[in-house]
Amino acid sequence: QVQLVESGGGLVQPGGSLRLSCAASGIIVSVYAVGWYRQAPGKQRELVARIISGSTIIYASSAKGRFTISRDNAKNTLYLQMNSLKPEDTALYYCNFQTLTANYWGQGTQVTVSS
Repeated sequence: QVQLVESGGGLVQPGGSLRLSCAASGIIVSVYAVGWYRQAPGKQRELVARIISGSTIIYASSAKGRFTISRDNAKNTLYLQMNSLKPEDTALYYCNFQTLTANYWGQGTQVTVSS
């Protein structure tokens, strides 16, 4: 059974940094893409950053220059380094592993940016 567990969220002041982690367990075959998404209260879930086919990286315009997505294949872990955080980054952050036949989601980790 595949399980994705996010960690690293919390309360941070504007301008601060957080590093989110997503540990994957179970057998995930033929992963096509991995990524981070977020959902703020009253808003739809949106893409933050994504790695496609192991090499193509896509960032949302709001994340470009501030966030960095990376993956440690040996540890089966996905990361999101978030710098220069803004109050509008406040949301529940989810990791996602996508194969050709399945889509896996974690339970989310809360990020709150506030002074």
